[in-house]
Amino acid sequence: MMNRRSLNKSLGALAGAVLAGGALTLPASVLAADLGPQAMVEKVAGDILSAIKADKSVQGGDVNRIMALVDSRVMPHVNFERMMGTAVGPAWRQATPAQKKQVQDEFKKLLVRTYAGAFKLAGNRSLKVLPVRATGNDVLVRSELMGSSTPAKIDYRLEKAPNSALGWRVYNIVVEGSWQVNSCQQQFAPIVRAKGINGLIASLQQQNRELAGK
Repeated sequence: MMNRRSLNKSLGALAGAVLAGGALTLPASVLAADLGPQAMVEKVAGDILSAIKADKSVQGGDVNRIMALVDSRVMPHVNFERMMGTAVGPAWRQATPAQKKQVQDEFKKLLVRTYAGAFKLAGNRSLKVLPVRATGNDVLVRSELMGSSTPAKIDYRLEKAPNSALGWRVYNIVVEGSWQVNSCQQQFAPIVRAKGINGLIASLQQQNRELAGK
């Protein structure tokens, strides 16, 4: 099993970054896919914060409600397969579609189960997104997570595939200078080397069972 303390640190930073609330309000007719990278991060974060504030079950840590929120509001704007492919490493290319789905599903559940309680704090957090200077189809959006005495620096690496209708999507997150997908890779690598992709799936499943039993 992977080191729980180290994995939790990576998961916590990743969860905090993805689920942080924003402050920009845009008309409902404006789709995230139509926006530039800075405005997309602001809109998606703002939508998530509004959804959390409106749902007492989410604030209370209801895993099923949080999972539904993540699936509907977060996942469309994340290239999760690319993130997991980087985290798992070369073994990802040899994994079957069924194995890839299991890894993604179990990791997402682990993320939600581990940090369900963080949703109680969402109303006290806001995300300040800084202006984006870079151009092209791969950019870094810098931000600060406000709500404590010292703002946390959180940056999003986004991509936009040419001629894609999906718009900008996040594929890595930098928290206080640490690339979170790379941190997960360090946790996954020993398991994958020793037990393969099925061993990683089993490890994630075991941790989910432990958290569900609490």
